[in-house]
Amino acid sequence: MSPEVISMREPDEPATSERILLSSGRYVLFGPFRIDQQRQEVTRSGARLKLQGKVYQVLLTLLEKPGEVVTREELRIRLWPADTHVNYDANVNTTVNKLRQALGDSSDKPLYIETIPRKGYCLLVQPEVSDKPAHALFTQGEESADSAQEASRSLVAPSFSKSDVWIVLGVIGLILAGMLLGAGITRLWISHAALIAPYPLISGCVFLRLVLLFRGWA
Repeated sequence: MSPEVISMREPDEPATSERILLSSGRYVLFGPFRIDQQRQEVTRSGARLKLQGKVYQVLLTLLEKPGEVVTREELRIRLWPADTHVNYDANVNTTVNKLRQALGDSSDKPLYIETIPRKGYCLLVQPEVSDKPAHALFTQGEESADSAQEASRSLVAPSFSKSDVWIVLGVIGLILAGMLLGAGITRLWISHAALIAPYPLISGCVFLRLVLLFRGWA
């Protein structure tokens, strides 16, 4: 059974803007990334990403408003208490750049986070919230693909066991042995015939001489 994926929108929001209620599920999925909110862990294709606390909070803030502009003031309020004295602009820039680096994103050609000049940042993908991890969505499909690949390999190339290989090698060996034996027998027969061939000629000459001698005596 596929897990229920929840994507909620506030009633008063326009159709082109969707708010994500992150508390509606444990896992947040977008692209190859999965966020486990209970463990505050972000993974990419199963590999864990090391995100600092403020970097993680920036990611969650952007995920709550996909397709909308998250202002720098919103990030300041989310990241630092009111009585904190820091250079907010520089720290926001540094934190967002760290998030981009962790996601493998770029400000020049953004895939996930776009900079909106003089305003803030915008998440370019639509996340999904689920109660089950991402791999549960694809397990059945991956198994079907693996079985199809195994079937295609079995149809394309026949499989040979070790016993079959030894049988083939044995038959080839017997054929070669038979050819060598036949060649040896043929050479032996030719040699034997060459040795026997002169004897009938010699016997005929001796017989002729005996006949001539017998006539001379007569």
